[in-house]
Amino acid sequence: MKWIETIRNVFRAVRDNRVPIFWIGSLSLLTAGFLFLFYASPATDIGPEQPIPFSHRLHSGVKAIDCKFCHPYVARSRHPGLPPVEKCLYCHAYIIAGHPQILKEHGYYETETPTPWVKANFLPEHVLFNHQRHIKKNFVCAECHDQVETMDRIKGKRFKMGFCVQCHQKNQGPLDCWLTCHS
Repeated sequence: MKWIETIRNVFRAVRDNRVPIFWIGSLSLLTAGFLFLFYASPATDIGPEQPIPFSHRLHSGVKAIDCKFCHPYVARSRHPGLPPVEKCLYCHAYIIAGHPQILKEHGYYETETPTPWVKANFLPEHVLFNHQRHIKKNFVCAECHDQVETMDRIKGKRFKMGFCVQCHQKNQGPLDCWLTCHS
């Protein structure tokens, strides 16, 4: 019956120390809540803020503008190309031309400064990804970039080798590391 006495002693200790236990528990819950909101909150999944608020949902989704219109080099280069100021003003010299954010874009144009878009997707530096090859094989952008036409801000990704290897296996793509990605 020694174990019964041990259990009684534990309950007695908890009862005698209930105030410090309460504060430790409360602080632990507050810390866990803060960590959730800071690192795992749905709000952290909206992608980086851009210098000009650009909605892919509006442009790609509602207006159905093809990705290749704004990312002009995607079909003929390793890099998709970020939209130059002139590309934005192609439409916005006429459409909502007086909007404060469009006027900000005019400021970039007049000073011959590229819009300082913030990068959202990342590849390791040693990887040489070729958009052109994938576009020529008729892969749609959403296969890697998800449904951007539903996003106001691009969530972005940190692409890792496993993601690419799985896709190459599924689509019978080459798996030779040095000829495919690391050349």
